[in-house]
Amino acid sequence: MSRESVTAVRDSEGIDLSAWRQRALDFERELNKVVVGQRPVVRLLTIAIFARGHVLLEGDVGVGKTTLLRAAARGLGGAYERVEGTIDLMPADMIYHTYIGEDGRPRVEPGPVIRYGSDLTIFFFNEINRARPQVHSLLLRLMAERSITAFNREYYFPYLLVFADRNRIEREETFELPAAARDRFLMEINISTPADQEVRRQLAFDPRFHDSDKLIHAVPESILDHRALPKVAAVIQETIETSPDLERYTLDLWEAVRNPASVGIEIPDVEMGRLIAGGASPRGMSYLLRAARVAAWLDNRTMVVPEDLRSVYFVTMAHRIFFDPIYELRREPIVRELCRQLFERVPAP
Repeated sequence: MSRESVTAVRDSEGIDLSAWRQRALDFERELNKVVVGQRPVVRLLTIAIFARGHVLLEGDVGVGKTTLLRAAARGLGGAYERVEGTIDLMPADMIYHTYIGEDGRPRVEPGPVIRYGSDLTIFFFNEINRARPQVHSLLLRLMAERSITAFNREYYFPYLLVFADRNRIEREETFELPAAARDRFLMEINISTPADQEVRRQLAFDPRFHDSDKLIHAVPESILDHRALPKVAAVIQETIETSPDLERYTLDLWEAVRNPASVGIEIPDVEMGRLIAGGASPRGMSYLLRAARVAAWLDNRTMVVPEDLRSVYFVTMAHRIFFDPIYELRREPIVRELCRQLFERVPAP
């Protein structure tokens, strides 16, 4: 097998990775028409879809998170559901809701999680940190097992990807996500306001971007068949290779992030021997490689290279690195500097 291109690569069941790569690029192109100035975000979203991983979105209000996910759901051809995180939301509200019918009798209807059954493809939990820990526990099972128990039966969601948004402005009546829940997200992606002045001009003055429903309906349906994605994702992981040198490099990164002082990383006003409290788990490293393989595939290679690891490292690993509590208030600048020095200090093959 060529290590330079995925052209004509097929598995034993006839999945053509070259054709699927073209569909993925078509999918990206359509999303970039809907949410302009966010090409890196759209690429990461595409990687998450083909890596079959859940995503925590961060960013200001009004930067297009909901529009992006609705457009992605249309491009996948599956069902989309959204839940608003509130302090009074309870786990049962996710599964069913009750009301009094016109005949005066109580009625029970399926809630947002099970409303579409196994066809649920994108589930968006807005302001997840406003919901109680009990709701986080339910979501944790949904993310980990893609199943839930309700009405004395099991519901399975083979195509499900969970996206969540965290409110980082208001702190009142919020509940921070536990480490176990954050670790279930393949990525944490920050979506910021575009810096390019021409993009800002379009967003402010072009009426096309003022009607999100019209934008979303312009996306062709089912560019990617959501029902085939789990199999395609598995073939990508089986097909895209890692060399012994790349594997050693990955293990060196793993060791260095757990013991940054061992490779000479120094951050001002940080006691490096005390900084790392935990994290960078085996699950996190496996997620890193899953995402890197998809990144290599999208760039038309059958071999992971160090640039693939670097392109997804921060979004897959930063939220899995836990600091001593004294440094948590300075988390964002410290973790960025840590990752920057990590790639400077650990020799790449």
